[in-house]
Amino acid sequence: MSLTLEQVRRVAQLARIDISDAEAESTLGHLNGIFSLIEEMQAVDTRGVEPMAHAQDLAQRLRVDEVTEVNRRDAYQAVAPETEAGLYLVPKVIE
Repeated sequence: MSLTLEQVRRVAQLARIDISDAEAESTLGHLNGIFSLIEEMQAVDTRGVEPMAHAQDLAQRLRVDEVTEVNRRDAYQAVAPETEAGLYLVPKVIE
């Protein structure tokens, strides 16, 4: 797939970008280079290759999931204007 100069100008117009003729020519070359690279990549036979999340096979070291603070909800809600069943009540702002 390759773009034309008119298509580049149309995209620039839709994006509300003021683009000069020289910038349009340069952008056309860059975009067509990107599209040719994509076509090359799509031509590669990837059957049998499993998808991967990262280029290196690494495992994330995680810390133990444990509670480190005491529950102070009652103390925090004691100073709140209104609470009910452990929830903060706020004024209705959308009708």
